[in-house]
Amino acid sequence: MSLAVFDDVSLHFGKKTIVDELDLRLGNDDRIGLIGPNGSGKTSLLRMLAGEQAPDGGRVHLRGGLRLGYLPQDIELSGNKPLLEHVVSSVQGRDGLEASVREAEAELARAQEQAAEASDEARAALDERMMEIAEQLSDLHERTAHYEMHYTEHEATRILAGLGFATSDLTRPLTEFSGGWKMRAVLASLLFQQPDLLLLDEPTNHLDMPSVAWLSAFLKAFDRAFILICHDREFLNEQIRRVISFEPEGVRQYTGNYEKYLEQRAEEEVILENKAKNLAREREQAERFINRFRAQANKAKAVQSRIKALAKMESVELYQKRKVMRFRFPPCARCGAEAITLRSVGKAYDDLQVLSGVDLAVRRGEKIGIIRVNGAGKTTLLRMMAGEIPVSSGEIELGHNVKAGYYAQHHADTLHPDDTIYDTVYREDEDSSITRVRTILGAFLFSDDDVDKKVGVLSGGERARVALAKLLINPGNLLMMDEPTNHLDLASSEALAESLESYDGTLIFVSHNRAFVRRLATKIWNVADGSVETYPGTLDEYMDSYTKREDGQPAAASETASADEDAGTPAARKRGSRAEEKARKRAEAEARNARKSVGKLEREVAKLESAIEALEATQKERSDQLADPDVYADKARSGELITAFKDGQAELEKLQGRWERALTELEAANAEQ
Repeated sequence: MSLAVFDDVSLHFGKKTIVDELDLRLGNDDRIGLIGPNGSGKTSLLRMLAGEQAPDGGRVHLRGGLRLGYLPQDIELSGNKPLLEHVVSSVQGRDGLEASVREAEAELARAQEQAAEASDEARAALDERMMEIAEQLSDLHERTAHYEMHYTEHEATRILAGLGFATSDLTRPLTEFSGGWKMRAVLASLLFQQPDLLLLDEPTNHLDMPSVAWLSAFLKAFDRAFILICHDREFLNEQIRRVISFEPEGVRQYTGNYEKYLEQRAEEEVILENKAKNLAREREQAERFINRFRAQANKAKAVQSRIKALAKMESVELYQKRKVMRFRFPPCARCGAEAITLRSVGKAYDDLQVLSGVDLAVRRGEKIGIIRVNGAGKTTLLRMMAGEIPVSSGEIELGHNVKAGYYAQHHADTLHPDDTIYDTVYREDEDSSITRVRTILGAFLFSDDDVDKKVGVLSGGERARVALAKLLINPGNLLMMDEPTNHLDLASSEALAESLESYDGTLIFVSHNRAFVRRLATKIWNVADGSVETYPGTLDEYMDSYTKREDGQPAAASETASADEDAGTPAARKRGSRAEEKARKRAEAEARNARKSVGKLEREVAKLESAIEALEATQKERSDQLADPDVYADKARSGELITAFKDGQAELEKLQGRWERALTELEAANAEQ
């Protein structure tokens, strides 16, 4: 029997059709991914299943006694229970069962007291009543044992730990947690309840990378049905076996995960295109025959046959291409070798020390992914670098000619609700033409009259796109982004990643989206225990190294070599052979020479940058003097100034040419090393 059935269901919002005559069945072991652009109807479908949205036509049938759990994107969590108690007591019927046990025990105690004082005749009736209560209690205790076996505090604690809660959090009241952590508490409750059908609307939005990995493992072992909306391609692929997709032509269903859906969709498109070409060829041939032989009496029968065949010929409607966010960055202004530098940076909130003694240098063109658990200081670090909050100690310095831009999740919520989309983006760069602003907005799927919509009527995903457009209309050459894919649909998340791949500036971003980090990051920062560990490699390389360290295994070949040599293993003795010893010394010498070369080039670049900055300051002073009309009263002085300014410009061009050549050599030396 199906868990749920959509029978001829229709839903409309104003003139927009969400679903029309939808027929859909959900089975006991369905693992469904719900995909489509923001605003297409994914959340509305979940809300109809959860009973929070009534269809305009048709019916949604749920199996009798179906236990359903729903995680919406917006959480309203009331009550002040301690966290663990909230999760344990979330199982329906548990509180009522415990109350029934207490009530039956109290009634049994009263009956026993009455029996002790009653007459023989009355005692017989009371004994019979006590037997009934005892049977009732036995049944209640049996049901309680079932709950205690399947819904233990140990299991609740395990789930909470997997979602990132510390042991000390278990007794904290819910009101003390932020919105993101309250969402985790609700998710923990739903997972603990083990519902027959689990509805998850972007469950990874407020999770960090370790919690996403834990949730992925939990759902893989989950033996009940679920429907998942998620913008993380990798997470979606790991979990689902069926896709329900909101396409331009309506709701479609496909077997397999997201990758299989893409393959099937592409195959369908090719088949339809070929069918349309064949039909067009047949139609053209029929029309050519009709036009050629229409006037010939001996061909009248054949012509009529072709006319009838042409009238009956089916038409093929090709798939409408879904609009997807598309943006390409213009070339960035060139900046110094180091885009931003942190020296002994620390941040404390009262007695809480979040970061301490952080030293970091970000080189031009790097794409750095900041990862690890929430609460470790990732967002704090990014906000200090963006200048949104001050450092408690140390200093942060932007490099030469660096223009920084910053995007954070909360920026979408701070947009003025009464402003139009166009005005919101235009004010960020008032030198832009109307055409450029509209082009940028079109790339973010706001076209025609959409640009005149007020921000206040937009969905969360639409506001996120406006905030991104606001940043990217004038992005600068250093971009800092905090969870940029939250509130974007899957296609938009991937389009953003594709755009950022082409960005030739410097990118520093926080993200829990593994596919997004894997695609972009060339270096990883792991923020933990008040410090930042730098790993010069991809996410996969970092995770492999981290896993080995967690398992107590050496993380690098050099560590293995040291261990082998200290232990005097055969491998160490073999490495000690004469030929390999020569090779080792040669490699060490080459490495030393390479380091010397890099150091020399770094000093030369720094020296040239200082000279350029000094000469630019001098040239600005000369330019200001030449702008003064009084200077030209003294021809000798004005002539000297003009000559000096021209000579300075020539010298500045030479210095900049030497600087660019030195930077190129330094980059090549670093790449070799």
